Amino acid sequence: MGGVWAGQEAERAGARARGLVRTAGTAPPLGLRLLRGTRLADPGGPSMAVEEEGLRVFQSVKIKIGEAKNLPTYPGPNKMRDCYCTVNLDQEEVFRTKVVEKSLCPFYGEDFYCEIPRSFRHLSFYIFDRDVFRRDSIIGKVAIQKEDLQRYHNRDTWFQLQHVDADSEVQGKVHLELRLSEVITDSGAICHKLATRILECQGLPIVNGQCDPYATVTLAGPCRSEAKKTKVKKKTNNPQFDEVFYFEVTRPCSYSRKSHFDFEDEGVDKLEIRVDLWNASNLKFGDEFLGELRVPLKVLRQSSPHEAWYFLQPRDNGSKSLKPGDLGSLRLNVVYTEDHVFSSDYYSPLRDLLLRSADVEPVSASAAHILGEVCREKQEAAIPLVRLFLHYGRVVPFISAIASAEVRRTQDPNTIFRGNSLTSKCIDETMKLAGMQYLHVTLKPAIEEICQSHKPCEIDPVRLKDGESLESNMENLRQFVDRVFSVITKSGVSCPTVMCDIFFSLREAAAKRFQDDLDVRYTAVSSFIFLRFFAPAILSPNLFQLTPHHTDPQTSRTLTLVSKTIQTLGSLSKSKSASFKESYMAAFYEFFNEQKYADAVKNFLDLISSSGRRDPKSVQQPILLKEGFMIKRAQGRKRFGMKNFKKRWFRLTNHEFTYQKSKGDPPLCSIPIENILAVEPLEEESFKMKNMFQVVQPERALYIQANNCVEAKAWIDILTKVSQCNQKRLAVYHPSAYLNGHWLCCRASSDTAPGCSPCTGGLPANIQLDIDGDRETERIYSLFSSYMSKLEKMQEACGSRSVYDGPEQEEYSTFIIDDPQETYKTLKQVIAGVGALEQEHAQYKRDKFRRTKYGSQEHPIGDKSFQSYIRQQSETPAHSM
Repeated sequence: MGGVWAGQEAERAGARARGLVRTAGTAPPLGLRLLRGTRLADPGGPSMAVEEEGLRVFQSVKIKIGEAKNLPTYPGPNKMRDCYCTVNLDQEEVFRTKVVEKSLCPFYGEDFYCEIPRSFRHLSFYIFDRDVFRRDSIIGKVAIQKEDLQRYHNRDTWFQLQHVDADSEVQGKVHLELRLSEVITDSGAICHKLATRILECQGLPIVNGQCDPYATVTLAGPCRSEAKKTKVKKKTNNPQFDEVFYFEVTRPCSYSRKSHFDFEDEGVDKLEIRVDLWNASNLKFGDEFLGELRVPLKVLRQSSPHEAWYFLQPRDNGSKSLKPGDLGSLRLNVVYTEDHVFSSDYYSPLRDLLLRSADVEPVSASAAHILGEVCREKQEAAIPLVRLFLHYGRVVPFISAIASAEVRRTQDPNTIFRGNSLTSKCIDETMKLAGMQYLHVTLKPAIEEICQSHKPCEIDPVRLKDGESLESNMENLRQFVDRVFSVITKSGVSCPTVMCDIFFSLREAAAKRFQDDLDVRYTAVSSFIFLRFFAPAILSPNLFQLTPHHTDPQTSRTLTLVSKTIQTLGSLSKSKSASFKESYMAAFYEFFNEQKYADAVKNFLDLISSSGRRDPKSVQQPILLKEGFMIKRAQGRKRFGMKNFKKRWFRLTNHEFTYQKSKGDPPLCSIPIENILAVEPLEEESFKMKNMFQVVQPERALYIQANNCVEAKAWIDILTKVSQCNQKRLAVYHPSAYLNGHWLCCRASSDTAPGCSPCTGGLPANIQLDIDGDRETERIYSLFSSYMSKLEKMQEACGSRSVYDGPEQEEYSTFIIDDPQETYKTLKQVIAGVGALEQEHAQYKRDKFRRTKYGSQEHPIGDKSFQSYIRQQSETPAHSM
């Protein structure tokens, strides 16, 4: 038996040498797309998309955390709690809400979106009670299995909070090998011995900031229990044990030539191997349970030796759980998306058809416009369309074409672009993507000033608090409105080019359509830049990342009043006081009934909608891209001294990357962007720390640990993008650290030795936009596929109109069809393109079903999502695929 395993180990060593297998704890570089035909060794690693057989898989989640209700009272005289909610991938926290004080029904109202950079089993939500003096205590949790996320897709759902204990907090997987052997004793009798080999574990939870795991292996049955224990592996949640334990399964009996697959004792089928994982703790409470797995020995009847990966499972110790409802409930809205993206050439027919949309006459007959017609919500279509057109530099002609068509259908200049049309949704999405940095540079300082000052600004006499002065509040509010209005109207020179080009086309189309209305060229633009861009950001700054969380009620009320006033100032309506429903707002607006305000708005609108306007290269104002606390390792500038780890406040602008002791302190270190030669992940084994990355400079590398995998991915992406155009960027790097006189990865002894792994590449230099054109085309294909019945009904409508030019059938009247023949032709091409991609996806599923092994590292035993997938495939007739 030892010889067999030795041979398998030699084979693994050869595979490692050929680069096919990754040793435990070594994470592949973020964003690294593997060559076709290779597999990602560890789907639990931080890579954003896995490319396998020419297909990449992306995961993202959008969450609305609503409110909790009926939380248990605090065991004290106050009874109220100060609670916050966290979002976790398994047990790794990736987001935290603000603390809602003194409530048993806290309202959070917070949104969170992220690209998920690794595999996960549960999306979990924990409600914590903040304790100033001790560690925060967990009240309860909601854990949604990955395969169940679609059941709750995009709908508000109340979830009962569940009890949290060590037996329910389980994650990770174990690689196990079993072999049953015949052993001839000295007397010539035969007995059966079981060899159990614990090879390694991956993704174990980190308990109280550390993970020192060991395993106990037990042969258990109705009348026996024999346990053995591995060594403790220090400071790793991916331990490699590679230990073998021997158990005597049957008593010696008379010699026979029976195969060792036939057990001597009937009771052997009742035996099982149980593996328990523990975290060795120095605390007096004992070691922490990390999970278990149970393998009945009858699996050896099918194959011996038996080798497989297993997901760890919670321990069922028979303890009584609390009744449902005892811990309260949490309202959530979760949208989980998984994109399966082929290589670019698969999408060429559909993509080319979409990109030609701006040139189709009439534009209503184009593929992009048809998508807007069949989607239930226009925004569904607008998001992937805008991203696709932006990626290929075609967004301005497309929006100009659909905007001109909408203007021609508009009868009243006062209602221009006021509806939720495809045009308005596409412009909204373009402004979000291309204008986010512009919005931050313009509004963030003013919003921070309002949030920090806490000046009372209530001007509704009914809402005034005791001791507040209406005149004083009006003056406070007037100063804030003046400040915000001033920064907006002076920001025209910074408005992104793509927005200016779109505004120019809107202005021209509106002026041509309504030649008698001299103001329409302004209102066509102001309805977007003020009504849909600046005003919503002022009203809800957290949704635009201007503030980390929702503002307090007083500040929120101030921002609402400022937003209303700015919106009216920008609208240039004829009777502005009449536009307010509230008399107190009309009275307050008298402060701004001066011509200088209208002139400032018109000058601003003229500037941002001028033909050929371009961003001046002379603008040198630093743009803040990202900031936050992380842990960094000393860079070794001093000849002597410990290279220890310290928490620092990091700040990235388009000019430099700095860190300081705390926010607002002078920088301790500044790295110019042009000095960043590479930004790559750092292998976990370097310092036994997860979520680490390195910023490589000419003389040294700065090693940094982020708070979680999502934050690490975000920092690596933005640092890579902002430094992508540096002339001296490296082509190769060291994935591990330089420690004890050599690089851990390639063992080179010189600290200046060239790297041994290729750097991550292919990210665009534009720091605002990171768009994958193939992924957006896949999303558009998915939309077309889900609305196929509407596409077919639209085809029928085209045929009906071509043959019979009479009153429309009601079921066809919902579609805009200006040219039935041209529209029918496009529809035929769309349906053909969607059908071809459906066949490719079906073929991929069939191939994957044939080649995937249950119990592999990618799909361990206990993977319910894969079990569900197998069930679906076995129930699906071949012709329907």
